[in-house]
Amino acid sequence: MVFNIQHYSIHDGPGIRTTVFIKGCPLRCIWCQNPESQSLAPQLFFTGEKCTGCGECVKVCPAKAITMVDGKSRTDRITCKGAGKCAAACPNEARTIMGKEMSAAEVFRDVHADAVFYERSRGGVTLSGGEPLVQPEFTWAILEMCKRAGVSTALDTCGYARWDVLKDILKYVDVVLYDFKHFNSAKHARLTGVANGLILENAGKIVREFPDITFIARIPVVPGYNDDSENIGRTARFIKDLGKSVKVHLLPYHRLAETKYERLEKSAALKIAPPTMEHMEELRRLVESWGLEVVIGG
Repeated sequence: MVFNIQHYSIHDGPGIRTTVFIKGCPLRCIWCQNPESQSLAPQLFFTGEKCTGCGECVKVCPAKAITMVDGKSRTDRITCKGAGKCAAACPNEARTIMGKEMSAAEVFRDVHADAVFYERSRGGVTLSGGEPLVQPEFTWAILEMCKRAGVSTALDTCGYARWDVLKDILKYVDVVLYDFKHFNSAKHARLTGVANGLILENAGKIVREFPDITFIARIPVVPGYNDDSENIGRTARFIKDLGKSVKVHLLPYHRLAETKYERLEKSAALKIAPPTMEHMEELRRLVESWGLEVVIGG
């Protein structure tokens, strides 16, 4: 189940890349930038300003989840099954379905069409999400096909998976983009829904057991939640202690996801201002003080 394939991506690993966004995630970060990625099931995106109240969606919905209210269609999200018939019937494209079932071979054919760009830029294919490890067989198959074709591969992961699952996939990975949400395990659990012990343990195993993989640590910077100097400093020390040259990406929180929550007809979990560039520079200097190479942004 894939919810997007983004061509000509320059923020998900080295060079020009094609990023495959795979549905499903074991975390529930309160700042999630891709809320449409959390569920494994297809989900409806509704753009209310495009709805003219024609009622075509009401006629075709097999679950009878759509009604008309004040001249606009409204969807019962509990009843909705994401069948997609309403999206196909809407003449104004007010309704779209996020989530498409694809085979690994279909995904490979799509991404391999960009091979000329990978060769010229030393780029490749990145599997992201959501969390690619939620669909491990699918992820493994795509990466194996890419490696067999000589395409560089990257895995963008939160690291929350059994080691035996992760280890099998890493055999076909050149670059790991690894998220560190919060160093304090209790706070990590409050902010993401899970503790971070397994995540930190897997980070160490990747570096030790797969020394040829390029390991890039990614830290989302969310004001008021994980951007204090104590947390960033402790995270930087842990990354330094991994024992190899690790580049760090500091990712400033942005508000682009608010529209996605609206289209899912949910309230955004957070409505806060992004960090200032001055604050990002302060954190960059703090992480650099641990002898790490730091980039602001992906």
